[in-house]
Amino acid sequence: MTKLVLDAEAMSALSDRSGSKFEVVKAALRSAQRNGREVVVPAVVLAELYRGSRLSSSVDTTLGREGSILVRDTDRSFARLVGGVLLGAGAGSEDIIDAHCVAAAAEHGRGVVITGDEADLNRLAANYRSVSVVGI
Repeated sequence: MTKLVLDAEAMSALSDRSGSKFEVVKAALRSAQRNGREVVVPAVVLAELYRGSRLSSSVDTTLGREGSILVRDTDRSFARLVGGVLLGAGAGSEDIIDAHCVAAAAEHGRGVVITGDEADLNRLAANYRSVSVVGI
């Protein structure tokens, strides 16, 4: 099953609710929902976005409004997969959040990551043919 993974920029676009980025992400969500695909955001992406009461409230409102977005916590097996993404790309800890997105997409088969950081995500996903990266 193809999973849709949202990075911080995709979540921010959903929170903003305007502009072309919002339209792209919203269309991807509708498509995923129509086709019975999971929509996932890694918990570490939320940690990146939770920056004060206004921003935290906006993220929580988005998660509530888009009730089908699952939050992927980092347990030991997932952490091992994230580490493998970093190792495979020769990347360091500065790419940890993006590596979580790639790992979430690769975890159970095919996945698509929607991102504002297409170059970095493509670099991290290069060893995972089942992962596609879509820029917004």
